[in-house]
Amino acid sequence: MKRFTTLLLVIAMLFISVAGFTSCGQTDDWKTVEEKGYFVCGITMYAPMNYFDEDGNLVGFDTEFANAVAEYLGVEAKFQVINWPNKYMELESGAIDLIWNGFTYGEEKDGVSRTEYVDFTYAYLENRQCLVTKADRVNELNSADALKGKKAVAEGGSSGEALAITLTDEDKVTTFTSQASALMELKAGNADFAIIDYQMANAMVGQGDYTDLVINEAIQPESEVYAIGCRKGSTMTEKINEAIVALYENGTLAALAEKYGLTNDLVTEFGE
Repeated sequence: MKRFTTLLLVIAMLFISVAGFTSCGQTDDWKTVEEKGYFVCGITMYAPMNYFDEDGNLVGFDTEFANAVAEYLGVEAKFQVINWPNKYMELESGAIDLIWNGFTYGEEKDGVSRTEYVDFTYAYLENRQCLVTKADRVNELNSADALKGKKAVAEGGSSGEALAITLTDEDKVTTFTSQASALMELKAGNADFAIIDYQMANAMVGQGDYTDLVINEAIQPESEVYAIGCRKGSTMTEKINEAIVALYENGTLAALAEKYGLTNDLVTEFGE
C-alpha cells in the first residue's frame, strides 16, 4: 500500500511538472503548422485588406502579405472568415492560427490591453480610427459635442467600437460582425455615424455604393498600428517576425503597399 501511494505521488508530481512547463514555456505552433503544411488566418472582409475582386479571387494587402509570409516559411496560407468579437475564442480553440486582418495594438472596450490575449508580431502598417457620416450631415455632426447621444455603428470587438462608446452613450452603439456591415447600416440611414478603420474608409467611402458617405474630420483619433495576433507563448511569433523583416528587406512589402495605395502607411522600423 505504501509503495502504491508513493507511486501515485510520483505520478502526480510528474504531471504537475509537465503542466507547469507547458504553461510557462512556449506553445510550439510552428511545429504543428510545419507538419500540416499551412496556417489559417482569421479575417473579416474589407478593402484594402481582404476582399474579393471582380473575378471572385480573394485579394488585398493582408491576403497577399500572408501568402508571401507563407511562401517564405515554406507553407501555405489559408483564410477563415470569423465573427470578429469571437476572435480570441477562435484563436484559442485552434480554429485559426493567427488573427490577421487589420488587427491593431490597443485595448478592448473594457480597457483590457489586447496584449493580455495575444502575442503581437512586429507592426507593419499605420492606421487610425475615423468618423464616417452622410455627406449632407457634415455641417451638423461637426464636433465631439454634436456626436454625443447620436446613434453609432461599429464592428463588435473592434477599436472602432471602443471609440464609438466614448463619443456617444454606450446604449447608442450598435455592433456588427464586420466593418462592412456597419458601413451598410449607416448608408441605410439607421445610424448617425460609423467608426471604422481609416484604411477601409479611404478605400471605400465616397465611391461605388458609398458615394453619399464621407470621412468626417470632426474628430482626429490617435494613430494605431496593425500587427498579427498569435497565441500567447506561440513559436509562430518569432517565425513571422523573421518573415516580416525579410519581406521588407527584399522589397515585397513596399511593392504590396504601392499596389494597394498604402506606401505612406508602411512601417519601416521593426523591433520588440
